[in-house]
Amino acid sequence: MGEAPVVELSAVTKSFGTRRVLDGIDLDVRPGEFVSVIGPSGCGKSTVFGIIAGLDAPDTGSVSAPTCAHMPQKDLLFPWRSVLDNTTLGLDVQRVPRKQARARAAELFARFGLAGFENARPHQLSGGMRQRAALLRTVVQDRPVLLLDEPFGALDSLTRTEMQTWLQDVWQQYRWTVLMITHDVREAVFLSDRVIVLSARPATVRRDVAVDLPRPRELALLTSPEFAAIERELIDVLHDESRRALAEQDAVG
Repeated sequence: MGEAPVVELSAVTKSFGTRRVLDGIDLDVRPGEFVSVIGPSGCGKSTVFGIIAGLDAPDTGSVSAPTCAHMPQKDLLFPWRSVLDNTTLGLDVQRVPRKQARARAAELFARFGLAGFENARPHQLSGGMRQRAALLRTVVQDRPVLLLDEPFGALDSLTRTEMQTWLQDVWQQYRWTVLMITHDVREAVFLSDRVIVLSARPATVRRDVAVDLPRPRELALLTSPEFAAIERELIDVLHDESRRALAEQDAVG
């Protein structure tokens, strides 16, 4: 028997007005797992995150989740604050004393590749550095679960690959419990222990795929037959869902 899930959704439904978005979501994440959620655009991935984070309530079903730290798609760094003071925002909200908050965040700057930039302003950072600062702001809150909403979606391809490798390395060290939304199937396979595929709206869990690949994962793994087989399975499911959604739209039209 494995550890009990730290996040668990059972038969969760959600509608906005007459539009059904979630239609019986069953999902769980265990301590120390890295789980990615993928699905067709607009299928309800962010709605699932909102429910887990406590920002919204399901219409029916049950949700068990601790207080989570959420990293949105955009870094949302305040331009008038130093990088160090940006990374303490979550602690400020928790009313952690300023000196203590700054000390906690500063301890992580070297591991996050930000040493020497404590007093810089966000505009002085590269795109990858801004995302690392945003992730530092998320993890320093010391919450049991990290919710990452397309954390690298705005980065160029090379920087994105570098960030994926870096995130895997730092996750290996800290073993955070992570639930991540991404549209990048390759990213999901490279980083995750499991990948959950949502169907087109109204969303259900279409597939829960274990990524049984050795860690730590090198970039050379991306071209291996084992990696390609998992990637193809996920892409096939996504394409099936996209075709089904288009067919239903055509039928309505």
